[in-house]
Amino acid sequence: MKKPPQDLSNLLHLSGKLPELAEKAELLNNLNRYLKQIIDGPAAEQLKVANLRQGVLVVETSSAAWAARINFQKPKLLRQLQAETLPMLTAIEVKVNPGLAMGNVNSQMNHTYISNEAAQHIAALADHVEGSLGEKLKRLAALASRNRQSND
Repeated sequence: MKKPPQDLSNLLHLSGKLPELAEKAELLNNLNRYLKQIIDGPAAEQLKVANLRQGVLVVETSSAAWAARINFQKPKLLRQLQAETLPMLTAIEVKVNPGLAMGNVNSQMNHTYISNEAAQHIAALADHVEGSLGEKLKRLAALASRNRQSND
């Protein structure tokens, strides 16, 4: 007889390495949110808590310029983190990770483009749907063809 499937949340809290990893991931996530609250200005959007090891908080930034700005704030951040959340913290290490900048670019992409094939599928669907939804689908397909004509 087969055992019934277990809930994944139960597996996270059993013995082994998985509970330790889940606990550390939760700690890093909470530290990331807290650090973004106490960092001044737009620098908060350009950083991410990457690790906490042997009393050193590792923070990643999207560029060397943002790393320099955060390095100026390190003494203040270290004192504040030691006083409020991590008394065992001894240092903050700032590293550059250009991949963070790539994540910001992807979130700002223009998602209004509809391919020719997608527009044809939408138009075909609109022919079989009645009412306001059918009308809206027809307008969407027409919008896609207008966008292609303006880009040509």
